[in-house]
Amino acid sequence: MKLTKRSDQIATQSGGENHAEAMPGRRALSRRAFLRNSGLMAGGAVLAGNYAPGMIRRVQAAEPAKGGTTEQVRTICTHCSVGCGIIAEVQNGVWTGQEPAFDHPFSHGAHCAKGASVREHGHGERRLKYPTKLVDGKWKRISWDEAINEIGDRMAQIRESSGPDSVYWLGSAKHNNEQAYLFRKFAALWGTNNVDHQARICHSTTVAGVANTWGYGAMTNSYNDIHNSKAILIIGGNPAEAHPVSLQHVLKAKEENNAPLIVIDPRFTRTAAHATQYVRLRPGTDVPLIWGLLWHIFKNGWEDKAYINQRVYGLEEVKREVANWTPQEVERVTGVPEHEMLAVAKTMADHRPGTFIWCMGGTQHTIGNNNTRAYCIFQLVLGNVGVSGGGTNIFRGHDNVQGATDFGVLSHTLPGYYGLSEGAWKHWAKVWNVDYEWLKGRFDREARAGEYFGEEDGGGSDKLDGMQNNGIPVSRWIDGVLEEKANIAQKDNIRAMVFMGHAPNSQTRGKEMKAAMEKLDMMVIIDPYPTVSAVMHDRTDGVYLLPACTQFETYGSVTASNRSLQWRDKVIEPLFESLPDHTILYKFAKKLGFAEQLVKNIQVNGEEPLIEDIVREYNQGMWTIGYTGQNPERMKLHQQNWGTFDYTSLLAEGGPCDGDYYGLPWPCWGTPEMGHPGTPNLYDTGKPVARGGLNFRARFGVERNGVNLLAEGSYPVGNELKDGHPEFTADLLKRLGWWNDLTPEEQQLAEGKNWKTDRSGGIQRVAIKHGCAPFGNAKARAVVWTFPDPVPIHREPLYTSRRDLVEKYPTYEDRKSFYRLPTRYASIQAKDYSTEYPIILTSGRLVEYEGGGDETRSNPWLAELQQDMFVEINPRDANDAGVRDGDDVWVEGAEGARVKVKAQVTRRVSSGVAFMPFHFGGHFEGKDLRAKYPEGADPYVLGEACNTAMTYGYDSVTQMQETKCSLCRISKA
Repeated sequence: MKLTKRSDQIATQSGGENHAEAMPGRRALSRRAFLRNSGLMAGGAVLAGNYAPGMIRRVQAAEPAKGGTTEQVRTICTHCSVGCGIIAEVQNGVWTGQEPAFDHPFSHGAHCAKGASVREHGHGERRLKYPTKLVDGKWKRISWDEAINEIGDRMAQIRESSGPDSVYWLGSAKHNNEQAYLFRKFAALWGTNNVDHQARICHSTTVAGVANTWGYGAMTNSYNDIHNSKAILIIGGNPAEAHPVSLQHVLKAKEENNAPLIVIDPRFTRTAAHATQYVRLRPGTDVPLIWGLLWHIFKNGWEDKAYINQRVYGLEEVKREVANWTPQEVERVTGVPEHEMLAVAKTMADHRPGTFIWCMGGTQHTIGNNNTRAYCIFQLVLGNVGVSGGGTNIFRGHDNVQGATDFGVLSHTLPGYYGLSEGAWKHWAKVWNVDYEWLKGRFDREARAGEYFGEEDGGGSDKLDGMQNNGIPVSRWIDGVLEEKANIAQKDNIRAMVFMGHAPNSQTRGKEMKAAMEKLDMMVIIDPYPTVSAVMHDRTDGVYLLPACTQFETYGSVTASNRSLQWRDKVIEPLFESLPDHTILYKFAKKLGFAEQLVKNIQVNGEEPLIEDIVREYNQGMWTIGYTGQNPERMKLHQQNWGTFDYTSLLAEGGPCDGDYYGLPWPCWGTPEMGHPGTPNLYDTGKPVARGGLNFRARFGVERNGVNLLAEGSYPVGNELKDGHPEFTADLLKRLGWWNDLTPEEQQLAEGKNWKTDRSGGIQRVAIKHGCAPFGNAKARAVVWTFPDPVPIHREPLYTSRRDLVEKYPTYEDRKSFYRLPTRYASIQAKDYSTEYPIILTSGRLVEYEGGGDETRSNPWLAELQQDMFVEINPRDANDAGVRDGDDVWVEGAEGARVKVKAQVTRRVSSGVAFMPFHFGGHFEGKDLRAKYPEGADPYVLGEACNTAMTYGYDSVTQMQETKCSLCRISKA
């Protein structure tokens, strides 16, 4: 294939001067010649980490100007959550090359194809270059002042007539931490909880399930700690493509520890090719598979009884459910035979500690929260949580999806997972130094309540106060526009959408999304690239495109999947007329009248809020998860001393960071002055809390039905209480006789507070001084009594191909008001779609592209590698449909939407299952939309979005979309 076959498809839409030059070499060009000419002969296809340093060549962009000096700038890759280090070479303000960071604690010089090509994102030709708006179907160039004024005036009108909830603020996992925090604060000051980001549709079921099992909803260990694993189980994840550099950590354990690698997936992936044992399951049957493994473990007495007795609550209820999953029933439902199940169970029992890795294959289901809780219970049964080499290593997707989630860019919580209770709002009002009553008055008082399960501190879903009502999640914004007004628990429908760093093709129900876009009063798209938001609709006006910087044109911190905060330096100044996201937020706040409240504690230089001051502000509020000890100075010191941290433990060995864990992984307790080193592995009682040790969190009370919920005889090294105990409050300190350990100033702020709301940090300091975790010491719970299914159970997908199982394993009843909206379950499953749509449709990632793909498909180095959207189809299904490899085919979803793609006939998928990647956009149901892009801003590669054909379906707790087990039919085009 040749990238230049697209050369006759450049957008010709008028709308201003085209500043992008044509791609070099638009004539016919072979793949090898393309890579040779671009200086990426090998780097785009392999991990640089597989080669010795002498084999890595620098990427050369241009000869340095005479007399010019080369500056080396340290930054972090902007793609997946591994957080690889990059050395950018800058000459006279121009980014001319990059080198791998061989001393970086996570990546050790390795790059994947995307990481090796990030320089192109800074100097990309297909970037948005200036603000534009759609006028009579044409893109018209406007100034920033015009854009801010026009958009602000329209927002004010909508707010006045329909309330603040009628404007939806959709944030991004691509913001740095400081921008994410400011974005959530901005939405609060605007007066709405209709704010969300990509975590809703990738790992919200992880956060809910894991946090409600043992306290925090995050990766427990780290990529590096996998070096210590004696067994590795990956389910619903394909790190070889989705997180390529992570694979070097997996393979290190596999080779050096002789650790077996088990991969469980409906598809034989590139990761499965490395497996010691590969298990193919039917999509959507994770709970039966996990219970089937535990059936063998309990039968053979392989569980860790002492660990369970000390640290786990409610396992007897799980055992009763597991007893139903005999090998015969497991095979009937999952398709996995008994001998394979027994082999996996015995391998994990015989090789401890073992780590358990999952990704979106396990989360994107109507029972995604059941899946993630089952995974956690499996590890608890084997005693694999809170130990090095064990844990649940949850690989997050985007580079800062962990941080953006931590900072509350979500419709059901404030920064730090504080929930939406009155106490949470009052806490943050004090941090922001704004009047609580003024803030409360910004919200719609007429909003009605909707259900939600599992908030941090209560949350008030039964309130009639918009301030305490969960907003509409991004997975359902479409329904916020299209649903009958009477069915929505807010004053009016959504009338304006702000997409700030979001690719809508990553969401399901494409046809309905198109209709929703066309119904809106206004769409505002803020991004370095236009995204398919600019083209998938048939609007002729009311759309604004505003050019944001890439993260290489700003600076700040980013949180990797292992909870480590990494500092990025600015590589280059903003290109064209692009602006940093936090500057754009400030400009809007000025227009909308709350700039003073937004930056009351933050210095503003021109119109750019100072990143360091934003860090210091959130340090004053993020006590729940320990984003309080990482001030700018500590983060910058870590960045400048990458090479002093051990590659496996992440502990600094000498040097200026001696004793710290790299990136001060949260919780980094107390104030920066306390010098807490960060917590490398959550819930590890083998070290003092002051040195990164922890136990399970006392988040769920001290007893239930007369049964103790606190740990029994299990505690971190040095804990003076030597047993379970509740979370720390001022009253508890007084009862223990520790109150006078606080300074008088700390006592004043701590009076009447708990460890989460004491802004002095004194309660945390004193608890840790006595060897205790500030959040108490409890058991993990295998039963979540606040969830629809307290014990995880199997429920068939809404669009199931196994109608014989529906009666025994039905879905939920429809819900009337869930996250402000009605949600359908049983009414969909009641109809049999399987005869007309016989093939299970699932989706996933490619190594070449990221997320919705607009950025990576606009990168010529990556675009060369994968030019066609495709569907993987088994030879049996292909033969039945008369389809041959490379044919154009229609993939039609069970709700009638269809996409036209290439057929890839392969046994990677089994008969009855089809797979599509989700990174494509720019085509819609067979129509090429290239001419609708602003001139010069169309990605090099376009294609159908697989989610156009994906169907309705949402998790029972978080509204995660279901994309791993829909139905379709495939026919030759």
